[in-house]
Amino acid sequence: MEKLFIVIPVYNEEANIKAVIEDWYPIVEKHNGNGKSRLVVIDDGSKDNTYSIIEECAKKYPLIKAITKPNEGHGATIWYGYHDAIQNGADYIFQTDSDGQTLPSEFEQFWDCKEDYEMVIGNRSKREDGFSRYLVTKVLKIVLKLCFGVTVTDANTPFRLMKADVLKENLKWMPPKFNLCNVIISVIYAKKNYRVKYMPITFRPRQGGVNSINLKKIFKIGWQAVKDFCKINQTLKEIE
Repeated sequence: MEKLFIVIPVYNEEANIKAVIEDWYPIVEKHNGNGKSRLVVIDDGSKDNTYSIIEECAKKYPLIKAITKPNEGHGATIWYGYHDAIQNGADYIFQTDSDGQTLPSEFEQFWDCKEDYEMVIGNRSKREDGFSRYLVTKVLKIVLKLCFGVTVTDANTPFRLMKADVLKENLKWMPPKFNLCNVIISVIYAKKNYRVKYMPITFRPRQGGVNSINLKKIFKIGWQAVKDFCKINQTLKEIE
């Protein structure tokens, strides 16, 4: 049986994390890989009670892997989780976030077509998390086309299922702990013409807590991202 690792990065989500774990744990339990699948919940140096809640959940649910580490940011935490999953023998890696915006009920349609694609990724065609986030996604699509010459439908969706062996091969092209980890993965797969399927998903408003990213931070991250993309593109030319 295939081993599924679900990677969830977490930072200051004491209001959400218990519900998110309870929502996603049945998916890992269903696809348990003879007991070797894991729900990998990675605390990125939270300043609240997030990790204590994760530890309590891990006592109740044996397929949870609870990790805590110093704060490095969302992308770096995903990067950490992908490497951990690969090192521990995952066959498939799924990534989602800890704010409750995605629905576990939509996972099975992704799993059903996993063998036909190197990555199956959600397309947030109808977003409920505000116009500013929708605008960021549209601008990012244009920036990626200009920087890398590829069209990526929704590059940063936190709802993606990937074959672990293919991901392992391509993580080497990414700067370690890069902030926009999933974006670059989407770009690499597009440049290498991998079989990628985009499927519509529900994307709800944050289910609790406070969003730590505002427009000022978005513009700051975006400007830095453009500079980083230009550097990364020089490396990715080796792919072509």
